[in-house]
Amino acid sequence: MDNFEDRIAVVTGGGTGMGRELVCQLVAAGAHVAMCDVSAENMAETAQLAAKLGKGRVTSHLCDVGVEAQVLAFRDAVAEQHDTNKINLLFNNAGIGGGGEFVTGDRDEWERTFAVCWYGVYYGCRAFMPMLEAADAGYIVNTSSVNGFWASLGPGVSHTAYAAAKFAVKGFTEALVTDLRLNAPHIKCAVVMPGHIGTSIALNTSKVLGRNGALQMDAEEVAEIRDRLQKRGMPVDNVPDDHIRQMLQQQAESFRDEAPTTAAQAADIILQGVRDERWRILVGDDAHAMDEIVREAPEEAYEVSFQEKMHERGHLRLINRPLTNAEGDA
Repeated sequence: MDNFEDRIAVVTGGGTGMGRELVCQLVAAGAHVAMCDVSAENMAETAQLAAKLGKGRVTSHLCDVGVEAQVLAFRDAVAEQHDTNKINLLFNNAGIGGGGEFVTGDRDEWERTFAVCWYGVYYGCRAFMPMLEAADAGYIVNTSSVNGFWASLGPGVSHTAYAAAKFAVKGFTEALVTDLRLNAPHIKCAVVMPGHIGTSIALNTSKVLGRNGALQMDAEEVAEIRDRLQKRGMPVDNVPDDHIRQMLQQQAESFRDEAPTTAAQAADIILQGVRDERWRILVGDDAHAMDEIVREAPEEAYEVSFQEKMHERGHLRLINRPLTNAEGDA
């Protein structure tokens, strides 16, 4: 799979971020791409960008990957619109955040996050496996995360649903290495573990979970956020609601715009990993550093000292820095 010319690729979450960049880079490399997303508007922008980069066919499909019936309908539409019974590349990339707290958090949000981030991968593999088997060569690329081997965003933040899903993706994909070798040796797989990548996941998550965006949060939602921030020791008792809304919006935009690795760089690393037939693809210097430190001292992974080690190496500073209000006060 060192050449994507005339290959047929499926990319979930193709509307923004790494998914968008995967679509664009695959088309630039000569592939035909079927992408899905929950936003037709975002996919239209991706398709427009991809059309400028190559002649490969791009189709767009509305699909919530956390709902199996929709994934099956997506598969059928790919077969029909690309007039094929086979695909070569499957990128299970779609994901959202949310469901951080297990003890006190909302169960529906937890299960929704888990469904998209884990079942979206599982349903994708189930649905498209016959089409991969029908091809002369295939590659499954499942996006996990550094949170698939480090279930945290720091010692002061609950992060249970996303981490549980990403651990599942990692374990499943590693097990597929042997399963495919025994039962479908012309198909390979890779687990992708990105660090902090410049994507809109923080901005998109609230939409997928059915919540208002940061700037449109109602008073009840703001009160919930205020309570979470106070539990983390942040002095937000007297911060006006509008400032909290602006703080969250700024944090989500900073996560996207100030990331150490861009979505385009991440997609390039992933596709090069496929060309090199690697099954384990770490994305970003922070991912490599985190992997090394967790392996060195696994019992320390959830202590403050672990975060300090990452900070000493220049990583995780943006993710773990305190929120500030619109006027710059702590």
